[in-house]
Amino acid sequence: MSSDASLVIAPRAILARIERLPASRSLFKLIVLIAIGGWFEFYELFMPGAVSLGLVHDGIFTVKATGLFDFHSFPSFLASFFAGMFVSTILFSRLSDLLGRRTIFIWSMAVYSLFNVLIVFSSSPGWIDLFRFFAGVGVGIQLINNDSFMAEITPRYLRGRYMALAVAIILTAVPVSAFLGMLLVPYAPFGVSGWRWVVLVGALGGVLVWLVQRRLPESPRWLESHGRISEADQALHKIEAEIETEVGSLPPPSADISEAPAAHGNWWEMFRGRYLVRTVALSIFQFCQTIAVFGFTSWVPIILVERGYNIVHSLQYTFLILLLTPIGGLLGGYFAERFERKWQLVLTAVGIGVFGFSFALSTHIVLIVASGVLVTLCNNWLISVFHPYAAELFPTRIRALAVGFSFSWSRVSAIFVGYWVSAILVSVGQVGVFVMIGTAMLLIVFTIGIFGPCTNGKRLEEISP
Repeated sequence: MSSDASLVIAPRAILARIERLPASRSLFKLIVLIAIGGWFEFYELFMPGAVSLGLVHDGIFTVKATGLFDFHSFPSFLASFFAGMFVSTILFSRLSDLLGRRTIFIWSMAVYSLFNVLIVFSSSPGWIDLFRFFAGVGVGIQLINNDSFMAEITPRYLRGRYMALAVAIILTAVPVSAFLGMLLVPYAPFGVSGWRWVVLVGALGGVLVWLVQRRLPESPRWLESHGRISEADQALHKIEAEIETEVGSLPPPSADISEAPAAHGNWWEMFRGRYLVRTVALSIFQFCQTIAVFGFTSWVPIILVERGYNIVHSLQYTFLILLLTPIGGLLGGYFAERFERKWQLVLTAVGIGVFGFSFALSTHIVLIVASGVLVTLCNNWLISVFHPYAAELFPTRIRALAVGFSFSWSRVSAIFVGYWVSAILVSVGQVGVFVMIGTAMLLIVFTIGIFGPCTNGKRLEEISP
């Protein structure tokens, strides 16, 4: 190990040392370990589409909702989970800023896994909705925490690429859930409804997270921002030691990087100065992106059944549509540092709108699947970009709090999008659903295009002092 660790007593030490970290397997391995937790969260997020037909077939839920409090409807199954995420992002995202990234990474996953196990053994729609709510609480905390965690341990020139690649890994959960739905939902292995097996796979995430969490350090940036300089030095020292074993001695830290003073942010800081515009713009973006992502993915099997395809074929076509989900993440990883992130968000929003209308208007199954695949690619390219982008827009002292607040608006729209899709399908048809999605994408184009700041190639402290 080099003598750089001794720089901990000097200004600029922690941030300067992070910024000089090179691309390496050791650093990317830390990102992958964090992504393992995220994989199960995305599995849970996109699982409803895989199990929807099984829940309806077993008579637990109905496709059509008679009202907002119709707890026997599939929209209530969707809404209960996102209601839990809304509560957690509003009330508990602050815990990540207060208690640390690693601590929240562990305990939020445990909450999610416990309530998923309870769902497996439940048949009452009321109890399932309640357990989904608490599973959503755990997932909501985890998603915000992981974005902050990954952003803080990567240097600026790797941040977008590594986080987008992590999202690409996480997005493999989507075709996996679709594949398991296709494989299990039409049947009852060992006399147990297939949808229960699909839910159980997600519950196993808590066990895996407990196995990997010991290899994760706490975020040095978080420790430094709380004045715990010695602990920050120790955590960063371990990261540096592994990297040096792989690539050799590290270059000296730059003297041009100013260390952020230890500080504790507060709720109102996100509504002042430059952060007010960012908070509003990101909140509008989050409200709208969920309408596209979950308004499409969660309803594809049901939409295909409404078109006349049977359960088995509907699940097969859904799997094909979602199979290339990780490729969307890889596109985000490839273009992460080549093309300004805000313009990637604008481009993918346009693509979702255009290909969504193609999906709705196509009549041949080949064109339907092809259009669905293109919507999926754009959806997940957008996802892979907005995760690092959102984490860049706020300082470490309020990062999880502010990202959590803006993210909560995606939970508001997610609570209602199931009801909107259900009502529009009955009254207007599928074209009406994609008019709603296209309108949401148009709002993203104008909001991010006009008010979103450029972030590529800049340090977090430069973007958000």
